[in-house]
Amino acid sequence: MEMLTPRKRLSFTGNGGELFSVMIVNWLLTFITLGLYYPWAKARRLQYFYDHLELDGHPFHFRGTGREMFIGFIKAVVLFGVIYGAFFALTWMQEDWASLLAYLLLFSAIIALTPLVIHGTYRYRMGRSSWRGIHFGYRGDLKELYGICIRDGILTLVTFGIYGAWFQMNLRNYVVGHIRYGSSSFQYKGDGLDFFLMNLKGYLLTIFTFGIYSFWWQRDIFNYYVNNLSWQFPEGRRIQFNSSATGGGFFGLLVGNFFLVVFTLGIGLAWAHVRMMRYIMANVEMVGDADLDSVVQTEQEHASATADELGDIMDIGIFL
Repeated sequence: MEMLTPRKRLSFTGNGGELFSVMIVNWLLTFITLGLYYPWAKARRLQYFYDHLELDGHPFHFRGTGREMFIGFIKAVVLFGVIYGAFFALTWMQEDWASLLAYLLLFSAIIALTPLVIHGTYRYRMGRSSWRGIHFGYRGDLKELYGICIRDGILTLVTFGIYGAWFQMNLRNYVVGHIRYGSSSFQYKGDGLDFFLMNLKGYLLTIFTFGIYSFWWQRDIFNYYVNNLSWQFPEGRRIQFNSSATGGGFFGLLVGNFFLVVFTLGIGLAWAHVRMMRYIMANVEMVGDADLDSVVQTEQEHASATADELGDIMDIGIFL
């Protein structure tokens, strides 16, 4: 059996003071412009995190712009304005059939938009991301993604949420499996049953320990996400991601961040973000025999940020 040896390391070089200056300017300008500055604030925040996230001493880069995100932001606001406008117009009629139709319209719109948002968000975010001049990309098919969401969404509904673990793993396996970095690709191999049992154990033990086990539950989830991720290269070479995070580490991180934010009345949020990023990067190890210098450019930039902004409005996070 081939042994994989540690070779590549991730690190986060940002600091709380710098991030605080970025965040305070973003908050002030967003407030002064009544929210219109939000796309530029989002782009600036992403650029800071990318620029201070390094692999082998080389930073990642995010080339998305506030202008691109502003255009997407306006489209997203208009679309949701139409949906919610129709919803409130129907509910104001104070008729039973109109109220039923209003909620059917709202839920149908959310269900219909979710795969589109995930697909578009990954196309934009990956297309605007790079490392050492090589672009990332997303090659998923929207019809296939809709098929997964409709099938697994129905199964989750009829099983009263139990199938949700399989839904989440199938979705993650598909989306992450279609992310590219130049001529290389990523692969995720999560299993619904394993994920369900892990979360069932975490839920029960958290109740029995009056919440104490929740930190170890978070460790299990984080380790499961990381340990099932790999980076595939030509000629069968690969890099495997491994996590060394511990329950005690998560306890110190999350409790420390809670007090850091609460006792500073929110001022410490920037330092909490930095602590989180440093902990994650310090506990993700990359092992394998792949040569990153062998990767060649194959992907193109994608400039439409509409789905990315819809994802913000619908609170759908990007989960690589």
